[in-house]
Amino acid sequence: MPRLNVIVASTRPGRAGRRIGDWFTAAAVRHAGFDEVRLLDLAEVGLPFHDEPHHPSERVYLHEHTRAWSAEIDAGDAFVLVMPEYNYGFSAPLKNAIDYLYHEWQHKPVGFVSYGMTSGGLRAVQMIKQVVTTLNMTPVNDAVVVFLRQALDEAGELRPDPAREEAAALMLDQLVRLAAALAPLRVTA
Repeated sequence: MPRLNVIVASTRPGRAGRRIGDWFTAAAVRHAGFDEVRLLDLAEVGLPFHDEPHHPSERVYLHEHTRAWSAEIDAGDAFVLVMPEYNYGFSAPLKNAIDYLYHEWQHKPVGFVSYGMTSGGLRAVQMIKQVVTTLNMTPVNDAVVVFLRQALDEAGELRPDPAREEAAALMLDQLVRLAAALAPLRVTA
């Protein structure tokens, strides 16, 4: 069974992203379609603005933070991006984290747990799909959309929602199937 990396894309203090990422990570563990589920929080990873002098396709990394990020992403067989929508788009830390690497993302499926006020982050997901498909990643069709005004209680905690749980299970099913189908493409000669 493959490894799933759940990446929390917001780094803003007071963000809802970590609570949503923790919820989704627990849902993925309960799903049991992955041998390992790993939460990678970009606020904790702490990548500086892209600072490698070599192009990522060369895989020549001078900095330890890049080598550590490369190892985490290389070990993943599938990804879920837990991402907010900022001004109709995706967050700068997410784009930065993606741009650090090239080969490590190749031929891997990616799902989306988006959140926001008006659109639930759907506009940001549409934009990031252009980026991930350029890296030969395969976005899954099913997604989880969190409308924050309805999803958070007065204390800012995520309310239970059976429809959100069902959406997560559908997306995880697709990720498991695609991770297996794409695995032969990732084998290096």
